[in-house]
Amino acid sequence: MCNACGFPSAPGHWTDAGVDTPGDRLRMQFRRAQVLKKILSDYGLSARVDGQIPGIQLSTFTGSQVNLRDLEAVWKEAERQIGAPVDPLDPRFTGIAAEPVA
Repeated sequence: MCNACGFPSAPGHWTDAGVDTPGDRLRMQFRRAQVLKKILSDYGLSARVDGQIPGIQLSTFTGSQVNLRDLEAVWKEAERQIGAPVDPLDPRFTGIAAEPVA
């Protein structure tokens, strides 16, 4: 168990698949937080990983913060806070134009 946040130590999440070393895992978490921050900013939320506390810290524009274990928990909490679904594959985030349905 982490003394800082109370999360029990757990094996890696499926989103960490293919990561070989703890350093690679941390680099991947930092990169993931950058992407999350970009996506969630449109919803008034921010995500960060500081390397000290395990997991991802999700913050609102008012300053409230919650520590979350993994990416799945981030999406659930973000949707709970904004009261609507968050689609990380929305074309405005991916830069891919939606094709018309025939």
